[in-house]
Order: sequence, then C-alpha cells, then structure tokens
Amino acid sequence: SGRPRRPAAVRALRRPGIAYDDIPATLAAGAVEPGDPGYRSVRSTYLRGGNPGLVLRPRTPAEVSDAIGFARRHTDLPLGIRSGGHGVSGRSTNDGGIVIDLSAMNRIEVIDPARRLVRIGPGATWKQVAAALDAYGWAIGSGDYGGVGVGGLATAGGIGFLSREHGLTIDHLIAVEMVLADGSLVRATATENPDLFWGVRGAGANFGVVTAFELQAHEVAEVGSAQLMLVVPDLEEALLRFGEIATSAPRDTTVFLVTGPPQPGGSVIQLYGLVDSSDPETIIERLNPFAGLGSLVQQQVVLARYTDVMNQAPDVGSDGHHGHGEPHSHSGLIAALTPEFARDAAAMLRTGGVQFFQLRTMGGAIAEIDRGETAFPHREAAFQVTGLGGNRRALDAAWDGLRNHLDGLYLSFETDTDPGRLADAFGDRALDRLREIKRRYDPQNLFRDNFNIAPHFNSNNDPAEEA
Repeated sequence: SGRPRRPAAVRALRRPGIAYDDIPATLAAGAVEPGDPGYRSVRSTYLRGGNPGLVLRPRTPAEVSDAIGFARRHTDLPLGIRSGGHGVSGRSTNDGGIVIDLSAMNRIEVIDPARRLVRIGPGATWKQVAAALDAYGWAIGSGDYGGVGVGGLATAGGIGFLSREHGLTIDHLIAVEMVLADGSLVRATATENPDLFWGVRGAGANFGVVTAFELQAHEVAEVGSAQLMLVVPDLEEALLRFGEIATSAPRDTTVFLVTGPPQPGGSVIQLYGLVDSSDPETIIERLNPFAGLGSLVQQQVVLARYTDVMNQAPDVGSDGHHGHGEPHSHSGLIAALTPEFARDAAAMLRTGGVQFFQLRTMGGAIAEIDRGETAFPHREAAFQVTGLGGNRRALDAAWDGLRNHLDGLYLSFETDTDPGRLADAFGDRALDRLREIKRRYDPQNLFRDNFNIAPHFNSNNDPAEEA
C-alpha cells in the first residue's frame, strides 16, 4: 500500500488529535511524523523552531487536494503551508499541528518564449528560478535573498532589487492555479475568477494553496551587484541622506540599508543592492553617492548575472532549516524619509530594542500600478521598514517610537498577529473586499494560520470562528 509500518517507539511520539492511520494513501509514504528519522529536517523553518505533529509532502495538485481534505478533518489543529520555509512571519511550522510542505513541487518551465511566460511550482526557490531563466537572459524580480521560496513571496508582494524598475513580484503574475479549501482546483487570471486573482496578489495565504504560478519575466543582462559597509558618526543624518539619494536614484538602481544599535565609534550601516546595467562606468556613477554616506570600510561591487546575485544564498541541504525560538519582527511603510523619521529611527536604535533595522527602497514602477489593482495597496510608499529584536517587549517599546510615521505595513515581515494589523496591511476598503472573497472561497476558515482574514466578525469586531 506504500504505507510504512512504524515501530512502537515512533508511534509513541505521535501527537494527540491526529488520525495518523487515516492519512491518504497518496501521501502516506512521504509523510513525516515526530519519531521519524527525517523529522528534524522538516520541523523548523529558517527562523522559527517548530514541533508539528505531522508533515505532509504532496507532489501534485491532486495530492495537495488530498492533504487539504485531511486537514479539513482536523480543523481544531494548526495548519501550516510551507514553500521555502523562509517566512519571517509566516506560520509554516507549528506545535502539534499539520504542515503541508510543498518543497517537492518545484518545477520551473518556460511555457511561452515569445511572451517570456514561465510556470513555476510553489516549492522552487528564487535562486532556482534565477538559474533556470539565466540561459534565456531573463529574470523575475523577487526579494533580496535567493533562498526564499516562491510560494510565500509570490502571494504577499515581493519587494526586491528589480522592483523599482519592473514592479513587485505580484505585478508579474499572469495566472495562478490553486487548490481551494473544499479541495477543488481552480485557475485564476484577470478574466477567470478575477476576484480570487486580485486577492491572491497580496493576501494569497488566506484562500488556498497555489500549486503553480505563471509569471512574465523581463530581459535582464549583466548587472552591478553592490555590498558596501560604512561607519557613520551621525546615524540620523546618514538615514536622511540615504533617503534622499535612494529616492532620487534612477529606477535601474535599488539599494537597501541595514543597521543596528550604534557602536562607540559610530553606527555601522550596510548598503546592498543592484544596478541594472552592464556598463561599469554607469554602475560606479550610480553607487558613488551612496559610498559617500560615511567612511567606507568594506566594499564589493561586481559585474554579475542576476543568477549570481540570487545564488549568494546557500543551499538548504537535506537536513533542512534549523531555526529555533520565535522571531519578533515589525514592519511599516513610509511615504517619505523625513527628518522627523530619521530622528526617531536613530533614537529607537539607541534603545537597543531593535537589533536589525532595514530600509527597502520602493517607488518607481511599484507606484505606477493603481492602488486598487492588487490586494497589496501601498503603491505610494517610498520605503518598507523592518525591525527585528530578540525580546518582544523591548522591540514593541522601541517600535512605538516609529508608529506615528508609518502608513501601512508589509505582512511578510510582521510577526504581530493582532487582527488590527490587517487593517494596517490592507486598508479598510481592501480588507472588506478580501473578507468577501474569504467568505466565498474559505467560509470555514481552514486557512487561518498566516494573517487570518477571518470571514466573520462578532459584536466586538473580533474574528469569530464559523459555527
């Protein structure tokens, strides 16, 4: 039957509430339980430790449907959907629940060379996508790290090195195929199930499991890949100047900033990004203003192919991710990097509550798409802001100093699961529309573990479980 018979010692580690003997025959051979030898490689994600009661590993849309059917019979348990396992915020692992791991569904195929259309499975990583498209001289802009899985990023947004020139990753989406909560397989495009297609582009985790993405690639030749490390005596001034330089840079240039608590000799800031040009003089000209922000202590600027940039992420081996604990992260969007924001961000970093602070430059092509075109509405933002900390209380207290500057947030970098964050992420109008779509496609709220857009609210305006 393909159903492995586990020894008593393994069965003794089974978690309560899971009908292990009823796992569908199509999934039984690949299923991983807590006592199995392969469990350590699938229990955790990149940043988060986990102890799921069962990991199902479908290889086809039909098997995804079987996995969802099994999850429907266990609605009292957490349900994680995992593509690359990289989500800072995503609940793609849990304690005692079920995880549907899509890593085997990683096929990448060119389906229309003339239109540069590519079909990609959710379990592929962006470094694999970049490598596959390199032979064609194409690229699909993703985030800034090649180890991230396609599924999570392509349903949330995708703010990366090519976004200012070509838009967010979701802006390249032409179609998705997904398995809904009732197990049915549907296709969604601008003309077929258009409401679902709108919602998937920014809030996809709520409506089903995407089994294939069809995206349009862009022609991208060699690029300038840059990593600069600088020491600045005055962080407030450096942030303000970075904001001016990054915003006014041509859209072929995208540079992100990372810093942390100041050191005795000043603040260390790391700048990294990409210039979409194969001309060395242009690359240097674009990067020079950034290099002038402080004392340059380390630099690496190379002419590279886009696949080389994405390939800086190490491969995840057969032993999987080994995250532990629970990450704490907050996200925000700002329309402009004002002197007041720079002042308050510098003060926040001096508290030590934020260990990792990042600014992702937006604008350009992102802003040219109408606000209502996708579920991700924040087209006018100039920067996406992220803060990570080891202590949740200290992080919250520090981050409060920035909140009055923020307009919206990017859910991929937010670990606060308070329902109020959804209004920040989508705005009331889009959230109302998303709730309608949720009621239509997932009325029982099966997909609720990753930024749950609950289909029903009670009298206190809190999410209410469907009776």
